[in-house]
Amino acid sequence: MEGMDLRIFTEPQQGADYDTLLTVAKATEDLGFDAFFRSDHYLKMGSADGLPGPTDAWITLAGLARETSRIRLGTLMTAGTFRLPGVLAIQVAQVDQMSGGRVELGLGAGWFEEEHKAYGIPFPAERMARLEEQLAIVTGLWATESGRRFDYAGRHYQVENSPALPKPAQAKVPVLIGGHGARRTPRLAARYADEFNMPFASVADSARQFARVREAAAEAGRRAGDLIYSNALVVCVGKDDAEVARRAAAIGREVDELKANGLAGSPDEVVEKLGTYSAIGSSRTYLQLLDLDDLDHLELISSRVLSQLR
Repeated sequence: MEGMDLRIFTEPQQGADYDTLLTVAKATEDLGFDAFFRSDHYLKMGSADGLPGPTDAWITLAGLARETSRIRLGTLMTAGTFRLPGVLAIQVAQVDQMSGGRVELGLGAGWFEEEHKAYGIPFPAERMARLEEQLAIVTGLWATESGRRFDYAGRHYQVENSPALPKPAQAKVPVLIGGHGARRTPRLAARYADEFNMPFASVADSARQFARVREAAAEAGRRAGDLIYSNALVVCVGKDDAEVARRAAAIGREVDELKANGLAGSPDEVVEKLGTYSAIGSSRTYLQLLDLDDLDHLELISSRVLSQLR
């Protein structure tokens, strides 16, 4: 299983300010992980208090771009409902420049209606159709040669005579698409994605969805191997059973449930579970870290899990 990338994935809407995220991102870099990603939400979920309140994903990543030097930075997933596509293309390109070319864009349709109501954000119908147009515009703006203009006439968005600036530092910002949808999601991934991410899914469900994406890629004239296939899973690792139980309690979860649905247990147990995902073609795992104050957890994963994958 050598070559499995481990990335740290945070959910700051559950309760984290920028300084906390900066501390975790710096630890992510210092401890040898591949990337720091965050969700894009404005409202807490479940029983968390969400204090001190939400932070914006791309403002956060802009700050981290200047405070880190190696790790990749990105979103799982930017909500398409939060940003107009032209504005998003500018934001991501600018943060990519600020980072020296380390940004990746995960883009989804948006789904959490309550957070839209809480902050006065429209929650339109036909969000998947809008997402498809957003992907076309964002990638089209970046791909337009300097000195040329970009136009797009869609049902939901129109772009006229755009100079298609600024450009990202990277020749191509990696685009991530993910989800469980059986038809439209694989088709969009086949057309626009550099990486397909399967969030919080079993090995069997991931294998089925990866197969759909590979089939869609072939139909679109792409090699299935052109895409990276990845998973996002909650992580809860301990040196012994007591430490696992303590960390599970700290995030309000049960150990057995975490072992069934995520990456939980001893380092060796987690490495073994990662191997089952690797066997179906997953080469990258986003570790959903829910207790952002437990930096010892990160150190343990680095020294006892990540070290076995190198």
